Amino acid sequence: MTTAIVTDSTAYLSQAEQEKYNIHVVPLSVIFDQETFAEGVDIDVATFYDKVREVKELPKTSQPPIGEFVSLFEKLANDYDEVVTIHLSSGISGTYQGAIRAGELVEGLDVYGFDSEIACGPQGFYAIEAAKMAQQGASAKDIMAKLKEMKQSMRGYFMVDDLSHLQRGGRLSAASALIGGLLQVKPILHFKDKVIVPFEKIRTRKKALRRVEDLLGEDVAVHPDIEAVVIHANCEAEGQAWFDTLQAKYPSVHFKQSYFGPVIGTHLGEGSLGLGWYRK
Repeated sequence: MTTAIVTDSTAYLSQAEQEKYNIHVVPLSVIFDQETFAEGVDIDVATFYDKVREVKELPKTSQPPIGEFVSLFEKLANDYDEVVTIHLSSGISGTYQGAIRAGELVEGLDVYGFDSEIACGPQGFYAIEAAKMAQQGASAKDIMAKLKEMKQSMRGYFMVDDLSHLQRGGRLSAASALIGGLLQVKPILHFKDKVIVPFEKIRTRKKALRRVEDLLGEDVAVHPDIEAVVIHANCEAEGQAWFDTLQAKYPSVHFKQSYFGPVIGTHLGEGSLGLGWYRK
């Protein structure tokens, strides 16, 4: 059996990673007024954040049309027997459900859907691990079993400068956003039951970063062989500084760097930072 790996653009894999691991990516889109831009195709990260600063209203985001998945799956059916398609949390987007429905419409190809229940760098970890296994000849069922195993140790925490982006986009409750604004806190957020919720409310950004570092440290103390990703929203210098600090503090951990692109950046806002990891 030959297995193809599909994910969506919110995994924010580099072009080099996509090519190295032969990962097929379906883009989500951002919509400014009436103009739609496919993430990573029609608009890059720097252009997106520049554009957000120029407009009065935040852009909207859109999942891929089912037809895009159908078209890709039909093409893959010419060369593959199976597909594992890995997507951002179904609690914040209908992308996963759309991929599943598209799979049911394509003949001659078995499509296995995996709901990452998260997004961004951690979602990318799933896609890369799946692709490595596929390149070694693993079946879709074996890959799915591995991804479910990874989910047990997958962690992701992030901090935003302005909770109103999440609240206006419907990705965080109004009550949580109001509390953050009143107390001037820098809450640590995470995914729980597929949606974004506060993990802890911290008074300052510096303390929030240190708290996330300590959470990583708790896992390192139990299992030092960890894969981690530092993620930033158009604040590269701060992301790099945190990356350097973490590398020095936890030498057993393999760190990489990534970013919050247009779709997730719409909801988190510029200046957000995140850290994700799992046990290897």
